[in-house]
Formats: sequence, structure tokens, C-alpha cells
Amino acid sequence: MHADTGTGTGHVVVIGGGVAGLAAAHRLLDGGARVTVLEASDRLGGKLLPGEIAGVRVDLGAESMLARRPEAVALAREVGLADRLQPPATAGASIWTRGALRPMPKGHVMGVPGDAAALSGVLSEEGLRRIERDHDLPRTEVGDDVAVGEFVAARLGREVVDRLVEPLLGGVYAGDAYRISMRSAVPQLFEAARTHTSLTEAVREIQARAAKSQQTGPVFTGIEGGVGGLPLAVAESVRARGGEIVTGAPVTELRRVEGGAAGADGSGRWRVVAGGDVLHADAVVVAVPAGAAAGLLGAEAPAAAAELATVEYASMALITLAYRRDEIALPEGSGFLVPPVDGRTIKASTFASQKWGWIAEEDPDIVVLRTSVGRYGETEILGRDDADLVDVSRHDLREATGLHAEPVETRVTRWTDGLPQYPVGHHARVARIREHVGKLPGLAVCGAAYDGVGIPACIASANAAVDKLTGDRAGLTDALITNPVQSLHGGAGE
Repeated sequence: MHADTGTGTGHVVVIGGGVAGLAAAHRLLDGGARVTVLEASDRLGGKLLPGEIAGVRVDLGAESMLARRPEAVALAREVGLADRLQPPATAGASIWTRGALRPMPKGHVMGVPGDAAALSGVLSEEGLRRIERDHDLPRTEVGDDVAVGEFVAARLGREVVDRLVEPLLGGVYAGDAYRISMRSAVPQLFEAARTHTSLTEAVREIQARAAKSQQTGPVFTGIEGGVGGLPLAVAESVRARGGEIVTGAPVTELRRVEGGAAGADGSGRWRVVAGGDVLHADAVVVAVPAGAAAGLLGAEAPAAAAELATVEYASMALITLAYRRDEIALPEGSGFLVPPVDGRTIKASTFASQKWGWIAEEDPDIVVLRTSVGRYGETEILGRDDADLVDVSRHDLREATGLHAEPVETRVTRWTDGLPQYPVGHHARVARIREHVGKLPGLAVCGAAYDGVGIPACIASANAAVDKLTGDRAGLTDALITNPVQSLHGGAGE
């Protein structure tokens, strides 16, 4: 580490034991720092949660990670999980819309097609004809940012948004397509829209570029036993290399101490109060959700705290169900997404035993499914008890697939305030937060609230935070917001 940042090779405290905080700790140890990770809850991993149902290991949180971004796969390899990386056994998904399960269209970017034919079957004839008008419409300015749904509806009609963009984006953010920032959520589409009048033409250019880059291999990957094993393996590596990890240690105070054992530039040290303990650090990485970060930064970075306090979150629940194989017959594929416009309760279902080979192999007599409910602004559904959520999931599964069997076991996992929302202007808000935080030597922030909610994006955010502290500018690029997908919610659409 560089002494001129005030970090030296000294002590760095990482606040938050989710995948971002653990990734930051792992990278800090690579640079020779002494590291302490403080996690408020009694477990590590944040939104990555391994569990089991009917004796089969499953994920009760996020279940896959983008494989065409390097960060998550690289970290998994570094902590000894290379031989457990496993792509989905099937990539085919469906969309449950207009009264039937229909194959997920190919040839689109987050639901935005390169030509109308790609969405045949999912859209009405009128909806398909509306897409064709894109070529004749005058330019739609995107400005500094624009809502995905608003822009796409203006170019291609609301049906594209309501039946495809909305469920796909909902699978990532559990949000509202008409509020979500195109610049932050689909940056490649935003950039293309700035230089093209026709949106379908812009999509075709993105597709041509992707084809030219000849990316091969699976788009997504999982980990045998569940991606919930990733943060635990990172934590094991951190401890093995001398890092300290303390759970059940909520941080209640974060203050700079002028005149402490300062760095070469004269910057003060940090005082961190966790429970009854006081720690002194040369640098601090804040890797907690926005609300908690706002509370921690209020004293020393009030402007950053005020910005963080405006970040909104969506809550959701995952319902995991196990069935006897001889009592169930599912459609092919990895599952399905559900457009909110169709008025169903569930937002998605993943046929986990069909999607992940290792789940099927653990007990060939058991079939595991999961559904998700809840999105931004929906509070009523999450107020229901677990039995009700299981009932509504079974009802919708019966309607979609004809599944009448009784599950042998069910589990409901609630993710209250689980997914940060990226409204129009999110990129500017993040830039302001980083500018305010950057005025304080030895302080950095990372996590899902900034550059993307997917696992690789969170790890990239952690890498950039560490690089800021160490003076390495290589990681502080726009690459942070490339492909900020995929997350807890959708599963099937991945």
C-alpha cells in the first residue's frame, strides 16, 4: 500500500461481511494490510445464503452469477472453488404471459428487441406492429439519463415494456421499469441510444459487437452446493491469511481521530466503535447497505450520508418448495418469469433441480422449485404469513404448469429491503457520494447500492474501493457498471 494515502501497510477495518466486504478484505490482504471485518449479524454472506430443503443443499438467496464478467469467477477460483463452478444445466426459460408459458424470446437486450419478429408469440399482433414504427419516429433524446420503461415505450410501445422489459428488469432489481435508470441498469443500451435514432438499430449494433467479440461459454454460472458457499470460502481464505472476522459486531460509531498514528501525509486515523470494543484503523471500507452507511457516515461525511439516505430498497421473499419426483411433471427449461401486467402474485419461478445439475444429483427422488414475490412499492404481499405465501405460490404454479402435487417441505426466506433501487440519476448520486467520501483520506465505500446489484458488480465495487485506498487507479473505471446483472429475484430469466 502507498503511505501517501494514510493506509501504509497498516490496519484496515471493513464494515460489513457480505460478499463486497469479504472481497474487499481478501484484496486488502493481497496488498499486505492487516484486516478486521466487522459484521453486525451472526452470519456472513449478506444476500448469499446457503441452506437446505428435504436434505438437498440449495441457495436461499442469490443463486447464480454472471460468468462473462471476470470478478466473481476469478474470486471463486482464488478461494479454491474452481472445480465447483458449474453452469446451468439448461438455459431455456419461459415467460408466463397472455395465459400460457411461452419460450423466452432470443435476440434482445434486457427485453428490447433488434426486430419485432424476436418477440413473436409474447406480444400481440398490434404490439409487434408498434415496434416497426421505431424506424419512422423522430429521435428521442436520452439526456443525462432516462427511465428504461419510459424510453423504450416511447420508441417501441408499452407492450414491449410491460410484457418483457418489466419482468426481466424486475428479475434484477425487483423494481419498476418506468422508474429504473437506463444509464445505470442497462448502460450498453443507454450508450447506443445516445448515438442512434432507431432503438432497434441500436440493439442490433450491440448484438453485432457481442458477436464480433466471440464471447463463448455460459453467460451465467453457479457453484456446486450453491453460490452461498462463495462468501464462506472467501471468509475462510481471509482468516487463513491472518485476517480477523468478527460477527455479531454492529458498528455504532465511525470517527476520524486527528493526531493519531497518522500516515505520511499527516492524515488522522479512524476510531471504530463496535459493541463494547473500540478499534483504531488506518483506513476503513464501508460495505453495508445505504441506510446503514448513511448512519455511519453522518458525523464525518454528512453530505455523503444525506445522499445515501435517499437510496430506496425493494423487499421480496423467496419460496422454496421440494416435491417427490414421481409426483411431478414440469415443463422443460430453467423456469419462467411473470409480467406484472398479467396480474399474478408470483414474479418468477425457478425449476432449481432442472437448472442446476448438482441439485438433481444430490437426491434424484426430490425436485426443488422456487418462486419469488414482492417488488418495489409492494408491501401487502410481504405482510402475509409464510403459509399464505406458500399457498399463493402453489396456486400460481398450478395455473402455469398444472402442478397439483403436495410439497414434502417448504421454506420462505424474506429479504426485507433486499435490493437497492437505481432510479433516473442514480449514476450522478453515486458520483456525488464518492466525491464526498473521497475528501476523507483512508475511507471508501462499496456494495450493491453503487455500481450494480449482481455478485460480480459487488466484487468490482469492492476492488475499486480497495484500489482507491491503495492509490491504484486501474480499477476505478466505467467498467464498474458494465452488465450490472443479475440478482435475487428472477432466476428463471437468467
